[in-house]
Amino acid sequence: MKKRIHQIELFRQYPHDVQHETFQSLLSTAKNTEWGKRYAFEEIKSWETFAQRVPVSSYEDLFPEIDRMMKGEQNILWPTTVTWFAKSSGTTNARSKFIPVSPESLEDCHYKGGKDMLAIYVNNRPDTKLFTGKGLSIGGSFRTNEHNPKSFYGDVSAVIMQNLPFWAEYIRTPPLKVALMDKWEEKIERMVAETVNANVTSLAGVPTWTCVLLNRIMEKTGKTIPEVWPNLELFAHGAVAFGPYRELFKNIILTEKMRYLELYNASEGFFGIQDQTDSEDLLLMLDYGVFYEFIPSGHFDDENPVTIPLSEVEIGKNYAMVISTNGGLWRYKIGDTVKFTSISPYRFRISGRTKHFMNAFGEEVIIENAEVAITEACEQTNAVISNFTAAPVYFEGKKQGGHEWIVEFNRQPDNLQRFSAVLDEKLREINSDYDAKRYQNIALVAPKIHHAPEGTFLEWLRRRNKLGGQNKVPRLSNSREYVEEILTIMEDKDAN
Repeated sequence: MKKRIHQIELFRQYPHDVQHETFQSLLSTAKNTEWGKRYAFEEIKSWETFAQRVPVSSYEDLFPEIDRMMKGEQNILWPTTVTWFAKSSGTTNARSKFIPVSPESLEDCHYKGGKDMLAIYVNNRPDTKLFTGKGLSIGGSFRTNEHNPKSFYGDVSAVIMQNLPFWAEYIRTPPLKVALMDKWEEKIERMVAETVNANVTSLAGVPTWTCVLLNRIMEKTGKTIPEVWPNLELFAHGAVAFGPYRELFKNIILTEKMRYLELYNASEGFFGIQDQTDSEDLLLMLDYGVFYEFIPSGHFDDENPVTIPLSEVEIGKNYAMVISTNGGLWRYKIGDTVKFTSISPYRFRISGRTKHFMNAFGEEVIIENAEVAITEACEQTNAVISNFTAAPVYFEGKKQGGHEWIVEFNRQPDNLQRFSAVLDEKLREINSDYDAKRYQNIALVAPKIHHAPEGTFLEWLRRRNKLGGQNKVPRLSNSREYVEEILTIMEDKDAN
């Protein structure tokens, strides 16, 4: 682990050299693939030529090639044999995405990220007792590909777990056969039974699903989490911003010794790790076989967006990430947006999704805005949330537009009207476009808040067959589809 810390320090000091080496290695490795021949990778000597010759791609653009790979064809996007695909349900539409997971991306990106997480944590916390017990992770499930029995697909956590070396079973819990079960309700019950008597020292997973497991453990045992796992010290989390959940976890974990570590890992790769104990900024991991480009704000939806390299990003600006990877994704728009907080070394925060925002009236509210505002509203009203979503209310006749929020509370606010007012005030403070539209109710009236009954969002995920894994509720949308579905569930609960 100490040796790896020196390597991490190397790319901190020489980020552009490391990225250039990654760029050259990717092109050299893939030059004889179908994609590499199509765009003459062998002739490309610079990023500028690469950017001119190879188009920026969405999943829909790459789908024909990925579909062929899933049916057994090889050497299309990447030269080594690809038999695993990470299934990402996505939250912008109902269609699943299948991301190729090559042996290189599994070993040099996903696994490397997991090992680096431990190296960084131990380097920052030399007094850790992490390795005296086991790590608990909530995985998804996988299945054989119906189009090709020699290949498999599933949640990225399931792909990773299924391919772990045999010795990894000795340091993790629950057993693999339980962790990879596909029936979510049954899996939770089995996980509780398998883990309550284990010496769990760390947790890893999506905050929402981890909360479900922890609450079930307390219900079944009648004990607090520190009583069940007295040596628990770390929760490594990702997939959603942790700010709105921090108070919820404090109320569950009930110990000041608990430490939290944010990760940026996705089906497409492992990109960032929180490397400082006094900051939630993520260190951009530059030697995982991923080459980065960025689309500046305002150009996310351009047909042929202009990108900039890592060397040209600026602090505080919003960028959409574009990646080329050792899994065969080429100039791929991952769909996430980031803001850099430092460029020496490169640290950032996830600011949202390119398709997840509210901009029905020119207010340009992104997920980062929503999470900051709702966290402030919780703090000022002594509330704790478990989930939320929001969408615009469009103009109708003389009726003005606005935003409609649905919030499920773990602990209700002292005053729901005050909660709404603080949310609105904070959004106006941090977003000048929203503030301008809210001025004297010119374009937007004050937000409308619905208090959702307990279990509402879980039921929405159940109805969409999205329980478990890395599935999550979309925070913001210009469409009212999600809000309307959740309001219907609330009506059903009232009727019952």
